[in-house]
Amino acid sequence: MTRLKLHDERHRVTRVGWLRAAVLGANDGIVSTASLIVGVAAASAGRSEVLVAGVAGLVAGAMSMAAGEYVSVSSQSDTEGADLTRERGELATQPEAELEELAGLYRSRGLDAETARRTAEQLMAHDALGAHARDELGISEITAARPVQAAFTSAATFTAGAAAPLALAAVTPAGALAAVVSAGSLIGLALLGAVGAQAGGAPPLKAAVRVTFWGALAMALTAGIGRLVGAAI
Repeated sequence: MTRLKLHDERHRVTRVGWLRAAVLGANDGIVSTASLIVGVAAASAGRSEVLVAGVAGLVAGAMSMAAGEYVSVSSQSDTEGADLTRERGELATQPEAELEELAGLYRSRGLDAETARRTAEQLMAHDALGAHARDELGISEITAARPVQAAFTSAATFTAGAAAPLALAAVTPAGALAAVVSAGSLIGLALLGAVGAQAGGAPPLKAAVRVTFWGALAMALTAGIGRLVGAAI
């Protein structure tokens, strides 16, 4: 009796759909809301004005992220659906040509002609459309577009990310508001980058440095513009 046993492999690629939307949403929530708060504060606005701007930015940003993700991922889903419809028609009208096409793909990946042909026949007998979707079009259950999931994930994570600098602005004295929100947001961005990279199996430090740099740049630019506008007004 063999001692070998099946083991459950969990690959991080299964997380790619929701992880991308989650990281993008939270990162955008922190950066855009913190930048807005810092820019308005730099224009010498009062606490109430800063908080109103922050709340408006949170709501508008969450809705924008949801709509943007839904439209973007829906376009991907529509393209996948069109390709699958065309492939389904070709399988119905040109089964032999589709069989040879699939066998050719397997030959190009290293199988000999006989094995490639036999593999194509067996896979098409089991699930012809699934075999062509996966091996010819690169569409699988793992990577398939999910517009609603992406939209809700982006909106929820944007809101969570935006809530952090907004909360800091609500409890920080007016004189130190810009500095505290900037510092707190940069720490949050670094942690977000590291956690997102860890979840995806990437180096945490590189991701943390990357998102922190762009967040600091965004806040510096908006602070400068806010100061210029405030001085002009």
